[in-house]
Amino acid sequence: MNPPEPSRQRFANPLVRYLAATRPAFLSVTLAGALIGLGSASADGLVIDVGKALLTVLFALVAHAGANVINDYHDALSGADAGNHERLFPFTGGSRFIQNGVLSLRETRFFGYGLLAAVIPAGLWLTAHSAGGLIWIGLAGLLIAWAYSAPPLQLMARGVGEGAIAGGWLMVVLGTDFVQRGEFSARPLIAGLPFALLVAAILYMNQFPDALGDARAGKRTLVVRLGTQKARWGYLVLTAAAYLWLAVAVMAGALPAWSALGLVPAALSFMACRRLLADAGKPVRLAPAIKATILAANLHGLLISVALVLSARL
Repeated sequence: MNPPEPSRQRFANPLVRYLAATRPAFLSVTLAGALIGLGSASADGLVIDVGKALLTVLFALVAHAGANVINDYHDALSGADAGNHERLFPFTGGSRFIQNGVLSLRETRFFGYGLLAAVIPAGLWLTAHSAGGLIWIGLAGLLIAWAYSAPPLQLMARGVGEGAIAGGWLMVVLGTDFVQRGEFSARPLIAGLPFALLVAAILYMNQFPDALGDARAGKRTLVVRLGTQKARWGYLVLTAAAYLWLAVAVMAGALPAWSALGLVPAALSFMACRRLLADAGKPVRLAPAIKATILAANLHGLLISVALVLSARL
């Protein structure tokens, strides 16, 4: 059974209210991405600086939280969330904080942009204690967090949201590795790409229940543009590309053999794909596929990070 939508009475405590507005249950993918970055650095024999690692993870989570809140704000402005009657809460249709009167538009705007602003001093400190290249990774991440939802770019409404999401979570992996390594390396990109594609698959899957509401609001996501029957095959392409990349990278020796553990969640992705192919036009039946997609991305990230650490120890 899905949880009830938020209400002002349920979130009377301001601290709890603002924390819940960030959709904390969905921040786990950022933690998983950061763990891959730390595993990547560890696999190359680097000794992890725990203090810098904790700060990196914390502010990566803050950036993701800010992006979630900003997305709610702009979806409220466009009417996409208010007109989304086919939503599968809590997975799709936004947090419902604005629509249900828990936070105002103004409160949501200041909170979301405040979270992104809070990342800047931490990023500057980490740059001073690693290398200047981190600035470019951080700027790319913040740009994606803003441009995904906000005009004039609104990448999510132009059919390129999946690319933005994949790029954003690849920056999480690359940035976490860079803080430890102090230079760019191909390793986190090779290890992180399958994960980034699986995170993009979460967004893609979520677009199916939201398709009618998005179309009514003029939000031209890839699923809206293609239609649900054509678009359902896109999920197969995304997830197959993720696991194929990983398999080829392991066979080519670009990643250690232990990294094949990251193929285990393919069973969950396959299960989700079968459900989507059967029920793409029936949003109410897609909750199990959404859950399996989220679990696959998180489990993949955890297994890859463990595999990278094991490769350095064994």
